[in-house]
Amino acid sequence: MELAEVTTLRLGGPARTVIEAADELTLREAVAVADEAADPLLLVGGGSNLVVADDGFDGTVVLVRTRGVHVESDACSGAMVTVAAGETWDDLVARAVAEEWVGVEALSGIPGSVGATPIQNVGAYGQEVADTIVSVRVYDRYERAIRAIAHADCGFGYRTSRFKEQPQRYVVLEVTFQFRLGNLGAPVRYAELARTLGVELGERAPATDIRQAVLALRRGKGMVLDDGDHDTWSAGSFFTNPFLTPDQALLLPREAPRFEQADGRIKTSAAWLIDHAGFAKGYGDGPVRLSSKHALALTHRGGGSTRQLIDLAREVRDGVEQRFGVRLANEPVLVGISL
Repeated sequence: MELAEVTTLRLGGPARTVIEAADELTLREAVAVADEAADPLLLVGGGSNLVVADDGFDGTVVLVRTRGVHVESDACSGAMVTVAAGETWDDLVARAVAEEWVGVEALSGIPGSVGATPIQNVGAYGQEVADTIVSVRVYDRYERAIRAIAHADCGFGYRTSRFKEQPQRYVVLEVTFQFRLGNLGAPVRYAELARTLGVELGERAPATDIRQAVLALRRGKGMVLDDGDHDTWSAGSFFTNPFLTPDQALLLPREAPRFEQADGRIKTSAAWLIDHAGFAKGYGDGPVRLSSKHALALTHRGGGSTRQLIDLAREVRDGVEQRFGVRLANEPVLVGISL
């Protein structure tokens, strides 16, 4: 199998061995067998945050296709929802909105699997999955045991977690969420979304309206996957927003976005830095280019290679660093290649 078949970038070379795990036992056994043989292992869910080398992966690829959603709900504690790692994330969000489970409506339209969301602490439009995760059930490859890791022990931060910091240790099996009940979404914490909804920051709106507004905003930025639109063939945002010290932030142009953080750091916008370093939307003239809708997305128009994608990513990263003194960090997982 060419891994281009299972990544949203449609890039990546062959895998030596591929196992499709449709149930948890198959998943755990495939991981255990690979570990016992000291065989390199790559877990693939939705393939939306993954960049694989043109040479492919010389090891065992496990496609996580586990299914199952278990719900316990009451008026006092809300809905406790345990979801298998292989479930599609946006299907869960759509169900949450329909069932009036509050807290993930602003995470609509994000591609990938449920099991990947705690690893990256997926977030958008003012929400993060950490807001609603109670625990993550994992297979610990070091201890060769199943463990339930409580929210407080997950190490959640901006686009990171304990699971991302130790990528070779944990295999996510299930994620348990706790949702409040109601037809109003969580307070809106993102200015662009608030403007679209016509509410003030901190106010609430119907969750169905929030979902539709977020989907519309994401489509406008090419961030909702569409097989017929090559502008959406990406790994989403390729770079994370930088966090700077106050002294570093002073070196940015006055008009650069600045968001003060509780720890004293300043967050700025990677998209703004890219655009103002001379890399406008649509930059590039080959099969790999910046999205014409969003400067943060590197897109594949078909017939390209991972090498071309990485070359463009380096050009953008180095250009931003030369212009602003800020070195961007990649968000997707890179397999068999480095930036």
